[in-house]
Amino acid sequence: MTEFQTDKLVVGCGYLGHRVAKRWRADGDAVTVTTRSGERAGTLANRGFQPLVLDLQRPETLVDLPAANTVLVAVGLDRSSGDGYQQRYVQGLEHLLKALPARAETVIYTSTTGVYGQDDGAWVDEHSECRPRTPGGQAHLEAENLLRRHPRGGAWTILRMAGMYGPDRIPLARSLGTGEPIPAPPPGKMNLIHIDDAVQAVVAAAAARSVGQTFCVSDGHPADRREYLAYLANLLGGPAPRYTEAEPRSPQWARAASYKQVRNDRLLAELRIKLQYPSYREGLASVVSAQDAGGLQSRKTGTDDPSRNRRN
Repeated sequence: MTEFQTDKLVVGCGYLGHRVAKRWRADGDAVTVTTRSGERAGTLANRGFQPLVLDLQRPETLVDLPAANTVLVAVGLDRSSGDGYQQRYVQGLEHLLKALPARAETVIYTSTTGVYGQDDGAWVDEHSECRPRTPGGQAHLEAENLLRRHPRGGAWTILRMAGMYGPDRIPLARSLGTGEPIPAPPPGKMNLIHIDDAVQAVVAAAAARSVGQTFCVSDGHPADRREYLAYLANLLGGPAPRYTEAEPRSPQWARAASYKQVRNDRLLAELRIKLQYPSYREGLASVVSAQDAGGLQSRKTGTDDPSRNRRN
């Protein structure tokens, strides 16, 4: 293996990873990012990053990983790849940890609040029992446990992300735009975090070097699903939302069955974060004011696919 040095390594340069990489680069760090696409590697290089083309499912491609002070694992599920949750999150992480140079200091893993499966509206935090109901939540929990027992010892931080939203990603905006009924039976809460505050959490965790710690990354103000939808519809200037019951055992049904409220006390206290968007109301208003409602709907920037936003 040809080893080189970098300050930060971002594995998974998607919605979250790319923004974190830009923030670190703006702070003066040397940032290496990974992608599976040679074309995207060229784009990332033109933006000032050191790109590596690799595939976590192919260990033979993991031969040029740098020794980094901080490694961020922010891998999402790419359905076009054919990878399942276990392959993408568990096997991919296992291959990565085996390939990382010994001098890599801290691994930050972005997990999901989907590891909680409570259905009674209870408040949950880092000490609450994990009983995930979805394949994604189950795979993330297994990946967390893999990281905890890895020979790197305490050199890890786990960030359990709530549903990330922001520019080009507003949960359920597409359904509102088309007027289709939304599977959203009561009761139900949406645990959310604006992408800018999610980036802030990653950067703060890296700076604090809070290794061996788990943090829930949520705005701490769970949104009633129907109140959220009514508020968003009003912002977009569209008709009031229509609802339907979710099909049993569908992703929407699983989301509705998992009814919990995620605390963020440790995030705020230990990482000393002041959220820019303390609730979905401030966050959605900011996004919609930056992009007109017609543009949001015509470009289908809202996603109704839980695989793209499955942090809730």
